[in-house]
Amino acid sequence: MKRILTIFGTRPEAIKLCPLVRQLRLRPDEFSVKVCVTAQHREMLDHALEAFSVAPDYDLNLMQTRQTLADLTARILSAVEPVLKAEGPDLVVVQGDTTTTLAGALAAFYRRIPVAHVEAGLRTGDMAQPFPEEMNRVLTSRIAAWHFAPTARAAEALLREGTPRERIFVTGNTGVDAVIYVRDALDSGALRAPEWTWLEPGKHIILATSHRRENFGPGFASAMRGLARLAARPDVRIVYPVHRNPRAAGPAHAILAGLPNVTLLDPLPYAPFVDLMRRCRLILTDSGGIQEEGPSLGKPVLVMRKKTERPEGVEAGTVKLVGADEDRIVAEAGRLLDDPEEYARMTRIHNPYGDGHACERIAEALAGEFSVL
Repeated sequence: MKRILTIFGTRPEAIKLCPLVRQLRLRPDEFSVKVCVTAQHREMLDHALEAFSVAPDYDLNLMQTRQTLADLTARILSAVEPVLKAEGPDLVVVQGDTTTTLAGALAAFYRRIPVAHVEAGLRTGDMAQPFPEEMNRVLTSRIAAWHFAPTARAAEALLREGTPRERIFVTGNTGVDAVIYVRDALDSGALRAPEWTWLEPGKHIILATSHRRENFGPGFASAMRGLARLAARPDVRIVYPVHRNPRAAGPAHAILAGLPNVTLLDPLPYAPFVDLMRRCRLILTDSGGIQEEGPSLGKPVLVMRKKTERPEGVEAGTVKLVGADEDRIVAEAGRLLDDPEEYARMTRIHNPYGDGHACERIAEALAGEFSVL
């Protein structure tokens, strides 16, 4: 039996690693799996853990108000080291591109523990977009022993950087596993969907999220003005779970609060958020994960960013980059609302990010690759 420690700290990481934890625990003769959370996002992390019925073995509870990246990185390194010493795992698993991802991988490297990187190989080629995520994932790739790439393009990026081919596995994205799991649980009644009091017959829901650092300032305000203009349409309701970061929440409330056809919500647990995704007409977001989740539910996604580390969706046509420009946001969203052919074109395309079986492939790969440790 091999001992695996998963380290994560944010809602997106939990969403994408909890299905893997569950899958690995279906093989108790092969794997002993422990979960360490940093709580880089506290409340939103807890909601995701609850949706997948995963309880952490170690909760470091490191989140502080107005924490800087340097301070958070240092505290994660210091707090994770005693956990690694106590557990002595054979492998540390991290996911994606957060500060917890990089710090967790680095802490494992310092103790000479191999690292597996889930969702490896995503690249924009620009260290400033997204910031600091692009640097986090590039550095994590240099540390990792095994790389679970969601797509062939991600695997090719790793090969170009010199990663050994035999250490790369194309698996699909575990985020697709997660959204399918929750969708099916909502459909079956295993998870209860909220009763949304603002639902109105005949109105299209536009689901919006925004939190990227590179949009803070004028770009963020421009995007919010675009949402406000869309909300002036009588056939639309903007539903926006607002991120708690003051640099996102401040402009969102200043520009959108009190407008007819706008519903501002607190950050949502994952299951209600999936319910909103399956109910909405389209999604406006700067999130990375939603670029994968939306197409899994047949929803077109307009991405309020200039660049994306997930170009497969753009090339396939399930996703379109609109930046933070209010005129383009209004024009492209309006096109999807008014042009049935364009809407159908974006929603009938095969999802390039996976089939819901990524976690099974990762478990199989780990079962075979442990023999080389």
